[in-house]
Amino acid sequence: MRSFAGRDILSLKGFERAEFEHVFEIADNLEPIARQRRNTDLLADKTLVTAFYQPSTRTRLAHEAAMHRLGGHVTGFSDAKMTRAGDFYQESIKDTVHMLEFYGDTIVMRHFQQGAPAEAAKWASVPVINAGDGWGEHPTQVLTDLYTITKETGSVDGKTIVCIGDHRMRTMHSIGYALSQFDAEMVILAPEEMSPTAEFLAELDEMGTTWRIVDHIDEVIAEADVLYMEPVVQPDYTASRQEKQDEYGRTPANYQVTREVMKKAPGSSIVLHSLPRMDELLPEVDSTKHARYWQEAYNGVVMRMALLALVMGATE
Repeated sequence: MRSFAGRDILSLKGFERAEFEHVFEIADNLEPIARQRRNTDLLADKTLVTAFYQPSTRTRLAHEAAMHRLGGHVTGFSDAKMTRAGDFYQESIKDTVHMLEFYGDTIVMRHFQQGAPAEAAKWASVPVINAGDGWGEHPTQVLTDLYTITKETGSVDGKTIVCIGDHRMRTMHSIGYALSQFDAEMVILAPEEMSPTAEFLAELDEMGTTWRIVDHIDEVIAEADVLYMEPVVQPDYTASRQEKQDEYGRTPANYQVTREVMKKAPGSSIVLHSLPRMDELLPEVDSTKHARYWQEAYNGVVMRMALLALVMGATE
């Protein structure tokens, strides 16, 4: 297994089974720190630089909270418009990263351009973590999700994971790649215009991910171990920011998870959603035994603690 020290976390395409298991083990070791709401000095001499060209609540703050829990420092920006990369100058990623690498020991980047974090990694002398790149990937979120599945159900293996929503989404790409390393089935449920591309499905075949496509939640709910959700009503992820319109489409019933739908699910099934949500996951599901998206958010801090400790060489 490759060392994580000094390593970029850009994609889950190259992750091996042993690497997933190792990251989960480190997360388990560090989890008591978050659970007890205390800080340590594990990364007391390190600084994290956040470079967020797109809005974020959970991903940015989870990285920052993780760094604080490990005793480290945080600097960076959450709005590119307030930087030279987003004003009149439109400074290039290369030039921006050449500056940021002097300000900290790891850069976590979210960008509306697919491949931007990988471009940053070409020029940075410190590790770069992809916090979501356009329609590309979202590796730290999916590591969080698989860790949550493991903690809540015992294992990713043997699970039927129903992926509902926009399959152009970066989380859907990352989970498809990741499931190639597990004995699990990916069930795809999406509107036609949001279906996975033929190229992506060919990649899944080449990597060995087991998948199938269904048209309605009712076709698969009785066998679903995990409902993995993204909105059907989506902003344009290739734009730096998109304000909410006065009117927008509603989620069709065949992609919507309600309390009534969950009555048909196995009693042990769980619902995950990286959030934010629209009307694809109704608040009435929050109080059911299936809801695990709040635990998923908590695990997001724990997972980022593990990744930061690993890439900064504080643990092996």
